[in-house]
Amino acid sequence: MAPRRPAGADAFPKQPVEPSGTRQSESGPLYAALDLGTNSCRMLIARPTGSQFQVIDSFSKPVQLGHGLEASGRLSRASMSRTVHALQVCRRKLEQHRVKKMRLVATEACRRARNSRDFMRLIRRETGLPIEVIGAEEEARLAVISCAPLVNQRSEQLLVVDIGGGSTELVWIDLSDVEPRERSRAIMKLGDSFTPSASGGARVVDWISVPLGVATLRDQFADVTDDPGRFALMSWYFEEMLADFAPYAQGAPERGFQIIGTSGTVTTVAASHLGLKRYDRTKVDGLTMTTAQIDRVIQRYLALGPEGRRADPRIGRERHALIMSGAAILQTLMRIWPTRRLSVADRGLREGLLYAQMVRDGAITDDELNGVA
Repeated sequence: MAPRRPAGADAFPKQPVEPSGTRQSESGPLYAALDLGTNSCRMLIARPTGSQFQVIDSFSKPVQLGHGLEASGRLSRASMSRTVHALQVCRRKLEQHRVKKMRLVATEACRRARNSRDFMRLIRRETGLPIEVIGAEEEARLAVISCAPLVNQRSEQLLVVDIGGGSTELVWIDLSDVEPRERSRAIMKLGDSFTPSASGGARVVDWISVPLGVATLRDQFADVTDDPGRFALMSWYFEEMLADFAPYAQGAPERGFQIIGTSGTVTTVAASHLGLKRYDRTKVDGLTMTTAQIDRVIQRYLALGPEGRRADPRIGRERHALIMSGAAILQTLMRIWPTRRLSVADRGLREGLLYAQMVRDGAITDDELNGVA
């Protein structure tokens, strides 16, 4: 595919983030959100504070639930056992904090697996947790609303990208009819539906859930031993899957275009760019990276090779086997829709689940959700 002329973009300054980390409970209701994905089981427990929330406790474990799913179409016994053990830890945390308000969801691996219903029954029997399998559109909506605070007031066209373990969601949103100071709020209102409302506001031009994430794309080319060759094949194959996404043929707008990337891949690339040997969310979430900076990090990953990536503390032992498939997806998107900058979001499905619950209960307000000036 011929390269397209880079489109202009404004510089997007770093956006403040909600407080994070384990904290002592104070007062008020606690909410929990759990994301059981293809690769990881992750949970947040938080308390609403104004227009944001304070994280009280968290959990993350790489359970590799989707390991072998591409070949068999089923969740393996070992994967299900690892996941149940992780969920038992989550249950103890929920009990410890006496959390009553929660939403616990499973995504692509459980959507695709033939034995998903049996697995849900196993979870209920062994943990008592009310896990539900959600559809791709709801997963995309929740990822979008989690990124609302990062939307720039100058953004007229917005692409939100969520690179997961088993799938990648892309949502293209037209904000040109929304007043600049209302654009973050308009994104938050997409939590109920991607269908345009009669009152206008943010308009979803198109969205797609590509059944390829960092784990499933890696598995597609596991038999290719040449490292650069595998990377090129993964990039080409992912781009082929975007043919039905309407903005694919349109290219990037001339101005007012913002890409927000939310995933472990994006935050790992950002941490590598910053040279962080110990991950720091406050330095990563809301960071902007140029295309050139992203390319330099990815080229460094390729130069390291598999063993070098395994030993690199900025990548981490839990992600070294997945980083190149994620990087192939990220670099493909930055090539298709050229822009000078990517906004990095260390937030996603869990944060979207929390926002949705708190907004529904009136526990947080959007009075201060004005985006970046």
